[in-house]
Amino acid sequence: MGFLDNLKAKLAPAKEKVGDLAQQHGGKIDQGLDKAARTVDQRTKGKYSDKIVSGTQKAKDAVDRLGHKNEGGTPPTPPAS
Repeated sequence: MGFLDNLKAKLAPAKEKVGDLAQQHGGKIDQGLDKAARTVDQRTKGKYSDKIVSGTQKAKDAVDRLGHKNEGGTPPTPPAS
């Protein structure tokens, strides 16, 4: 067994735990991401709004994947610009 296989085996329980937490608290995580995005956007005076929106959506998609919200095998749809 190689180093990466060993690492994956040791991290598997942590990944399951994170997935469970993401599934249970996905709404709160999304709210926190939105609040952080608003704060950063205000502090940068809207200069990076498009990048902030994009990053926030990517983070939300990652939380969705961790929480297995898309069990049907379909990837999340990107936001319409």
